[in-house]
Amino acid sequence: MSPADPHFTPGKPHSLVEDLYAFAIGCSFVVLGLVWLKSAGLVTGGMAGVALLLSYLIPLSPGLLFTFLNLPFLWLAQRSMGTAFMLRTAFANFAITGLALLAPSAFRLTDLNGPFAALFGGTIIGMGILALARHHAGVGGLGIVALTLQRRRGWNAGRTSLIGDAFILAASIPVLAPRQFLLSVLSAAAISGVLIAYHKPGRYTGY
Repeated sequence: MSPADPHFTPGKPHSLVEDLYAFAIGCSFVVLGLVWLKSAGLVTGGMAGVALLLSYLIPLSPGLLFTFLNLPFLWLAQRSMGTAFMLRTAFANFAITGLALLAPSAFRLTDLNGPFAALFGGTIIGMGILALARHHAGVGGLGIVALTLQRRRGWNAGRTSLIGDAFILAASIPVLAPRQFLLSVLSAAAISGVLIAYHKPGRYTGY
């Protein structure tokens, strides 16, 4: 439904409680997906994939790398999406890092099924990104670029992210075993599938 539709009614702004609850869900989902993929030795798309890939090369956690990588993109978030979006994105990123650092002391994953880890990890990261995007926040550099292009040019965020994912996955070929690489492609497809299916302009009227 679009604003031109006679039955269109603007969505009510989210309350502070609704925003905080969505941030708690979205950040937790992203972290849980990262933990699943890291435990299975996989990579995925977006900045989460870059953080995972680097975590196999240098002795830093994906959560910490995630925030370091995203800091330069906060300027783009402010310029293209506004100060409120930038502040919400910064809050989400630091929350994700904090939760990721706490995750090892909260639970441990063993004996993971690779295909399930890829599908579950990718899907739940996608749902986390979706929850945050619908409450006017991004989770990473490529996500910010995708959301900016969707807002300015109407490009679907999922399809735009898919292009960036292809480059990230290509960079992981020298690092991952063939099976891990194929499962990583599956995880990236799961993330993009969620965004392509559910993150469309006009489908969601809240903000």
